[in-house]
Amino acid sequence: MNKHESKYFNTARLIDEALLLLLLKKDFELITVKDICAKAGVNRSTFYLHYETIDDVLKECIAYSNQMFYLKLKEKGKANFDIETKNMSDLIFIKEEYLIPYLEFVKDNKNLFKAVHNHPQLFDSENTYSKMLQNVFNPILKRFGFKEEEAEYMMEYYGKGTSAVILKWAENDCKEDISKIIELMMICIRPEIKGA
Repeated sequence: MNKHESKYFNTARLIDEALLLLLLKKDFELITVKDICAKAGVNRSTFYLHYETIDDVLKECIAYSNQMFYLKLKEKGKANFDIETKNMSDLIFIKEEYLIPYLEFVKDNKNLFKAVHNHPQLFDSENTYSKMLQNVFNPILKRFGFKEEEAEYMMEYYGKGTSAVILKWAENDCKEDISKIIELMMICIRPEIKGA
């Protein structure tokens, strides 16, 4: 990447981050280009050099965050696996080897995580979750012998509980160590391990 490309990329990141910060305080429909420029410290012509609309910023933000999340998992060797051939113990996601890259990503992208939580419809969270449920979680629960109607309740419990803990951590500016959050999540699932 040459100097010009690097500057262009860095400006785009500033604009993306400005949108995320604004989403923590305002509804998307109320955010203006002027707001984004002021928050990012860029002028309107710079904004329009990168984007045509605020919707374009949001789309890029979503695409970039998905790409970064995938790279984080890939870096830790957790991006690709075959549900049908993996050992059962490798299909349990509430354990360190899966939680560490996820929590590292959240820590590095706190504002994104909070914005997604505050505005799930903007980030198409329902559709993303449905795809994960259909392609990953339901097949895993099926391998563990859960019936479809049981799986629905299991995913509500794990999904909402996990999200609540991570959101609280993000709201506390991720001050606690990742290992402490993992320990708390494990205790929530299996309280008997606290004394062990």
